[in-house]
Amino acid sequence: MHGDSVYNIMFGPDICGYSTKKVHVIFNYKGKNLLTKKDIRCKDDTLTHLYTLIVRPDNTYEVKIDNKKEESGTLEADWDFLAPKKIKDPEAKKPEDWDERENIDDPDDTKPEDWEKPEHIPDPDAKKPEDWDDEMDGEWEPPMIDNPEYKGEWKPKQIANPAYKGKWVHPEIDNPEYQPDDKLYRYADFGAIGFDLWQVKSGSIFDNVLITDDEKYAEQLAEETWGKSKDGEKKMKDKHDEEERKQREEEEKKRKAEEDANKDKDDDADNDDDEEDDDAEPKEDSPKEDHDHDHEHIEL
Repeated sequence: MHGDSVYNIMFGPDICGYSTKKVHVIFNYKGKNLLTKKDIRCKDDTLTHLYTLIVRPDNTYEVKIDNKKEESGTLEADWDFLAPKKIKDPEAKKPEDWDERENIDDPDDTKPEDWEKPEHIPDPDAKKPEDWDDEMDGEWEPPMIDNPEYKGEWKPKQIANPAYKGKWVHPEIDNPEYQPDDKLYRYADFGAIGFDLWQVKSGSIFDNVLITDDEKYAEQLAEETWGKSKDGEKKMKDKHDEEERKQREEEEKKRKAEEDANKDKDDDADNDDDEEDDDAEPKEDSPKEDHDHDHEHIEL
């Protein structure tokens, strides 16, 4: 088997980034791989989970996760195995006089004579600056402000449309290409099992793969395998998480203690510098004559 091998059914979780977290249920029918129309969410934690697909002879299906039903329905409704039973009548057309407008403008409504007002008007309180020079600055114009009398675009009020007939629905007819198939569930042979893996992070483990025609046996075996280990796994996971949390806390305490110790060292160093500066101050306060004398002596 290889990546392009033909298969009967592809089933299992698909997790990719933050957006894709779903269960694939893909059936091969007459050479085409058919994806489910439903969005079946998968588990995205790090614990072990049990995925079960049940396909029944009445062309119904059920998807279970951890022995609990997550989705169910019919194969014909949730996959495009068959052509649709009904199609739009290609001969039917919406009548030209069919009115779908529920409301219309009132023909008797008229715009008030005083409706038209500008949206912006010159600020009546604005005054030309005293230092405004028309020759240098151009003709002064007051700034514009919103017109409190502006009412917006006038529109006539709406009334119920007496000619309204509702939304036109395209009539349907039986699809001549539809052919029922009561054996959608059936495959002649399941000769092999393959894993289609694409991982960017290692660590996934697969075990206890079962194909059977006995739903009760599958459920029983699940409880005898995954059912017996899941609680212990959860307990170990919680313990591991708690140990990691404590370790992070200890590392954070250690880091903070080191920062505080370094800060104390820096403060001590600053204090030593201040003390040296204090010891040097009397030399600066000595009489000017002595200072000048020392200075001249050094220059010689």
